[in-house]
Amino acid sequence: MSAAPDGFDAAQRLARQAYGRLVAWLAYQWRDLAAAEEAMGEALLKALERWPIDGVPVAPEAWLLTVAKRELLQTARRQRLHDSPEVQALFSDEEQAAVEFEIPDARLKLLFVCAHPAIELGIRTPLMLQTVLGLEAKQLAACMLTSPVAMSQRLVRAKQKIRLAGLRFEEPEAEDLPERLHAVLEAVYAAYGLGWEAVDGSQPLIEGLRDEALFLGELLCALLPNSAEAKGLLALMLYCQARHAARLDATGELVALHLQDTQRWDHRLIDQAESVLAQAAGLTQPGPFQLEAAIQSAHCQRRNAQQTPWRGIAMLYSHLNANWPTLGAQVAQAVALASSGDVELAQSQLDGLDPARLGSYQPYWVAAAHIARLGGESVKAQGHLLRALGLTSSSREKAFLQRQLSASGLHPG
Repeated sequence: MSAAPDGFDAAQRLARQAYGRLVAWLAYQWRDLAAAEEAMGEALLKALERWPIDGVPVAPEAWLLTVAKRELLQTARRQRLHDSPEVQALFSDEEQAAVEFEIPDARLKLLFVCAHPAIELGIRTPLMLQTVLGLEAKQLAACMLTSPVAMSQRLVRAKQKIRLAGLRFEEPEAEDLPERLHAVLEAVYAAYGLGWEAVDGSQPLIEGLRDEALFLGELLCALLPNSAEAKGLLALMLYCQARHAARLDATGELVALHLQDTQRWDHRLIDQAESVLAQAAGLTQPGPFQLEAAIQSAHCQRRNAQQTPWRGIAMLYSHLNANWPTLGAQVAQAVALASSGDVELAQSQLDGLDPARLGSYQPYWVAAAHIARLGGESVKAQGHLLRALGLTSSSREKAFLQRQLSASGLHPG
């Protein structure tokens, strides 16, 4: 065992890095998601208590699984289920078998379980993010534009439905994959998006989601080599990842995409993304992730052309919104139209959006400010920026918006 003072930090680190895959393994064996989460929670509490005193075990993940399995066994005994197949399945393997998690098959299986058509469509992504990647309800609430309490209640109801419906933790049959795959891809992309937004290093768990999502994207492509959308998602994430180092300038301030130093982009990753996207196109299976990736590919053309092809990007967004519309893509299309010089059409695009969905959607107000500024309406742009500032929690984004306000002549207190 390692030195005892490292125990508390080790337990916290393992909780961040391994919670999702450990719960996934337990849930797959036990067939009960809620019970697996509760048992792993108890195991982590015991690690926080014991490791600072006894030191970190040689195989910490195996230690946690052993403790969690004992918790499940005790629960089973209390419920007189000791002889059930689930209990026997849990304890039939060698203890050390739990150490190997380089390829998290159980996580992927659990993603597909959470995409079961019996589970409400709107809760599938947050359910996957919490169950498989270990995010909290309050972290999910922000990206789903709801309150932590409402998100927590929805997750509890979804897990109850899984238990009551007796949904088994198994990979779906081949004929079931098409109707579940898109939900899995959306969850992986949502995980990447959450990690992408964490640029200040203050949330290690959230930042680590980028690597988790990329790994899962590569795994999905390997397991489903004929899925164009799986390749589209991987290409999309690779394009974004290639630009990660250029998002902040030398002083640590955010830099808008069209102003980033292209020399700081990872051109190896861009070339890899281009190759993956070409493979997807060769499968002739159109889909939204491929179009999103094509948009990012267009942005990356600036490394050679020295300018952003806004008109082409607007056309890609138009095709995306004609077939797979989302609020984010509709707002982005308006920005691309304005940036290509068609400010009037861009404003019309924004005006056509449902006002009920825009109140707390911060990207809309940033886009509206940009379009108003290009249209020469500086006062209107300032008002939109102030609205966006009030909806922003990230300190770096606040500083970015405050600089824009200062440039427009307004200095917020």
